[in-house]
Amino acid sequence: MLYELITLHCTPLAQDRVSNAAYDWHNRSCATLLGAWRTEIGDLFQIKLLRAFELAQALDAERERALRDPVPYGVDAEDVCIETESLAPFPFLQPLQVGKRGAIYEFRTYWLHPGGLTPTMEAWRAALGAAAEYTQHLLVNLYALDGPPRILHIWGFESLAQRQELRARHYSLGLWPPKGGPQQIARANSTICVPEAYSPIH
Repeated sequence: MLYELITLHCTPLAQDRVSNAAYDWHNRSCATLLGAWRTEIGDLFQIKLLRAFELAQALDAERERALRDPVPYGVDAEDVCIETESLAPFPFLQPLQVGKRGAIYEFRTYWLHPGGLTPTMEAWRAALGAAAEYTQHLLVNLYALDGPPRILHIWGFESLAQRQELRARHYSLGLWPPKGGPQQIARANSTICVPEAYSPIH
């Protein structure tokens, strides 16, 4: 399974229109929509769509469709700046499940030092069991297939307070972050999002 994250950087007050247009555009594709969100904390006025593809050829064909469409994702240049990422899952994690996964969602990106992906995966694999109370909130961890080396992990929580409590407790017990993982990170970004009404993950 391969994934594509589409981020539509909107102008203020355009999010509803851009989101609805992108959803209509997606419905004419071969992709499986897993989730759709808008940003609430962090880089604002964004719509994010996470889509899945069974085959790399299908992802490539969909990317070609977007490149050749005069109005890709149903929006024009006055509305939005478009960013697309091709991603693959950490192979030892369970497949991403749709449904009710939280009230808020954290999109966390780590740009890695060169050569940092393999030790990052090994660190995560070793840490998951002991930190299960925290990592049960992990929806997926993906690594980029294009651009600079980086990973994207998405978390679902009932509240920011729940997120903070779990992180603080697991940090204090030495269960998180994965040992050896932070040393691979060149820089990081975190954005808090809420799901769109049509999102399969909600």
